[in-house]
Amino acid sequence: MEEFYRITNKNLMDNFRAALHQHTWRLLRFYRARRTAFSSEMDQILNSLDQETSDITAHRQTAALKGPPLYLRNSQEKLFRNCLDTDPEVEQMKGLIVGILTVLEDDDSAAPQNLLSVAVVVEEEIVLQDLPDLPTAFAYLFGLIYALNLKYPKDLRYTFETVQKVFMELGTDLSARVRSLKNKLLQ
Repeated sequence: MEEFYRITNKNLMDNFRAALHQHTWRLLRFYRARRTAFSSEMDQILNSLDQETSDITAHRQTAALKGPPLYLRNSQEKLFRNCLDTDPEVEQMKGLIVGILTVLEDDDSAAPQNLLSVAVVVEEEIVLQDLPDLPTAFAYLFGLIYALNLKYPKDLRYTFETVQKVFMELGTDLSARVRSLKNKLLQ
């Protein structure tokens, strides 16, 4: 994302991954400590993480990224969407203004579904696809929004403000919700 670098003088992926690495452990510790204060979606995220036995670092980072929308009372389902590879393409992205689409293999077996693709969606169109993981897709989505100077969707503004001001350290004027999360991360 050369345009992001031109605007901010920061390498999007390097800075995002470093911030995610720095905050993952604290975010997960916070989610577990406040588990009862969150919706059932947080239980699903943490239970899924507890069952993982391979590539734990990637799963921890994914769980850490899925938590802020829940904590900040943003709409997680408007940011992260899972679908099956057999779902009609138009249905996969319907209503997704900006978000991350994870395509899973449609398999009738009891085994966990295989991840086929991760894509970034803007205005119900895939703009980047075949990304290696959710953290990469999240970084690219944030970079696109920031570089194109798009307004954060109302249902997700606190989540993207957290990425911008806490993770990427771009700006200092924090809303009360984001300041609260930042203070909890620094404890």
